[in-house]
Amino acid sequence: MSPTDLDATGLRRVLAVLCVTEVTSWGVLYYAFPVLAPTIAADTGWSTGEITAAFSLGLVVSALVGIPAGRLLDRRGPRALMTTCSVLAVPALVGIASAGSLPLFFGAWMLAGVAMSGTLYPPAFAALTRWWGRRRITALTAVTLLGGLASTIFAPLTAGLLGHLGWRHTYLVLAVVLAVVTIPAHLFGLRGHWPAAEPAPEAAGTPAAIAGSRAFVLLVAAVGLGAFTAFAVVVNQVPLLIGRGLSTSSAAWALGLGGVGQVLGRLGYGRLGAIAPRPRAVLVLGVMALTTAALGLLPGPVGLLVAVAMLTGAARGIFTLLQATAVSERWGTEHYGRLGGILAAPAMVATAVSPWAGAALAGALGGYPALFLVLAAVALLAAALAAGSGVPPR
Repeated sequence: MSPTDLDATGLRRVLAVLCVTEVTSWGVLYYAFPVLAPTIAADTGWSTGEITAAFSLGLVVSALVGIPAGRLLDRRGPRALMTTCSVLAVPALVGIASAGSLPLFFGAWMLAGVAMSGTLYPPAFAALTRWWGRRRITALTAVTLLGGLASTIFAPLTAGLLGHLGWRHTYLVLAVVLAVVTIPAHLFGLRGHWPAAEPAPEAAGTPAAIAGSRAFVLLVAAVGLGAFTAFAVVVNQVPLLIGRGLSTSSAAWALGLGGVGQVLGRLGYGRLGAIAPRPRAVLVLGVMALTTAALGLLPGPVGLLVAVAMLTGAARGIFTLLQATAVSERWGTEHYGRLGGILAAPAMVATAVSPWAGAALAGALGGYPALFLVLAAVALLAAALAAGSGVPPR
């Protein structure tokens, strides 16, 4: 370790900071919206589709801004970027809360998208990958495990605030929470020398050459299609299970147990380290395809459907870590921020479009079982593309 590198205490500090700020950032900027959207529509008269389009536009902006943000991460580290974006999130949330017209609402979500590019997973992954080095799997697993609790914490918190304050004041309170938690945490908690990158033995070429390589292009496509499948399954699983005869409560419990499976999958990701990156990606996406197809085909019983939902959640949880480690395992960490931003962009766009795209496909295909079979085919295509994402050793 270089004398200027973070010691064990510094590494734990960085990890603890990012665990807390990722839970808060995801909870406020992402998971609060689904809770508040119906009330926003009822109060403003804007359609649910228009409101969701504004939120989706924010995610698309986040994906696009994330590419240059990744270059800044490689050069300067995460402190300035994540602090600045935490600051930007505050006026964005205030703008959302005070928007008196639909164009202003869209504009505020675009600013929120800029904030998300520097506060959600991609910059946190880049920070932990560089600082934690060869022990990055431990750190990435921890931050995604805690990040998975964002909906568990902030969905009921948002609902509670909504019942007492209304949606506008709820967003104002959440803006204060985000400011108090994330701004000082990023400013003071992410201080420290930004270490030199640790290229993998097979890393070769400039970032532009890597980004244009066949392996990287196929990897980007595989991750984008995998993200589309994962989020479309989450959004559409409850109506699918209700159609299978489950009550709304039972379907919601099945979705919640899928979240438990997600946590268990992430906990077990380290055991997949003995598998090379390419076959590991094929395996995870293949399991996602099989479990998604099973949900589309199995009529019951309830216990079997819940078990499959948990397996689907486990595959989804592992997929997040697969994305976090895909670049560093193939091309090293020297250009992780830039390449990770490019890799994350299509996945974020897929996340943005999957809710309404899934519902639209279900309508066009005649129901949710057919939708899940199509989503399984998409995941299978992703697995086939991932088979070509290997990097030949130098």
